[in-house]
Amino acid sequence: MNAQMSNAQLAALVAKLQADLAEAKAAKGRSLSLKVSEKGAVSLYGMGRFPVTLYGSQWERLLNEADTIKAFLVTNAALLSVKEAK
Repeated sequence: MNAQMSNAQLAALVAKLQADLAEAKAAKGRSLSLKVSEKGAVSLYGMGRFPVTLYGSQWERLLNEADTIKAFLVTNAALLSVKEAK
């Protein structure tokens, strides 16, 4: 960056950075997203602080067991903690 930025330029930069930060915070809790990693795995973002990353065959295996997982969650609902959305 130029060391000789004017006050107006600095103010504009601060405003832009604040807008970018507000947009990033709003997008953070918006929805789930998927990305293919460098190693060919699939990462699911939006569930928590870190992505959930599995290879394609692992996702298929997990999704094939969706009914079993749902039944387990229902059966054990009283024992499970719930993280509220922000």
